[in-house]
Amino acid sequence: MSYLFAAIIYLLTSGLTIFLLRKRFVQFADDMIRQMDDIIAGRLAAIEIKNQDTLSDKVHHRMVKLYKIMTSSQARIAEERAELQALISDISHQVKTPIANLKMINSTLICNEMSDGQRREFLETADGQLDKLDFLMQSMIKTSRLETGVITLNKTAQPLYGTLASALGGILLPAEKKKIDVAVDCPEYLSVSHDRKWTAEALFNILDNAVKYTNNGGHIAVKVLDQEMYVKIEISDTGRGIPERHQADIWKRFYREEDVHDTEGVGIGLYLCRKIIILQSGYTVVSSQPGKGSAFSVYLPKKLKES
Repeated sequence: MSYLFAAIIYLLTSGLTIFLLRKRFVQFADDMIRQMDDIIAGRLAAIEIKNQDTLSDKVHHRMVKLYKIMTSSQARIAEERAELQALISDISHQVKTPIANLKMINSTLICNEMSDGQRREFLETADGQLDKLDFLMQSMIKTSRLETGVITLNKTAQPLYGTLASALGGILLPAEKKKIDVAVDCPEYLSVSHDRKWTAEALFNILDNAVKYTNNGGHIAVKVLDQEMYVKIEISDTGRGIPERHQADIWKRFYREEDVHDTEGVGIGLYLCRKIIILQSGYTVVSSQPGKGSAFSVYLPKKLKES
């Protein structure tokens, strides 16, 4: 009799345990289905992480993390797609004018009789438009390679004097033609970790703008300062200056002020400059007033000494 009673108690206990386990499993499954429905529907507020330590809450916690990783990845893909579309739109807009000019010049040369002198003038104009297209494409190739990581900057500790000299070499002739005085103050011994080729490219773009927007007989000063955490390269000019409302825009790709479209350029130099400096953990600053010139400062971090 006692064995029978024990068997009945065992069966009842086992049945109750199975019933409770099944109930908990059904509840767990319902919770998971509800949470997955919330994720599918994008209801982030409905799946906030709880501060409990049950199996359901542990799974819940990981599902929330997975959701956030997925949404972050989707946002990044959408941002990259928008950036690519903007880039294509920018290139399309920039090449439209020189291509239209080349078509017009070509049509004129084909359809009209003209003297050798006139023909030469048209060919020289066409050559200028081809140079503009070539410059635009080369700039875009450099930018896209830097942005996509195809080209990596090779930073080594080396004197800044040679890098600056390389950048200045590209503007001395046009500065001389406009009788612009260029003064340079850079200690020959001063070294900083940087990529010489790309840093020279960045500095040249600032210097090139300084020459373009400074009137004949103006002045450009280049000064290099050894600061506590950075090496500062300041390039100042006596040019037209930049209104404060436009000073954030000048770093954007293809940005040009409305009243400078008669000056040669496509508006990518400063964008490329900033990209190069940022990739070296540095930053750029501009200070300017209309009619009083501009001062562009490039900050390159100094190499930390090993302890």
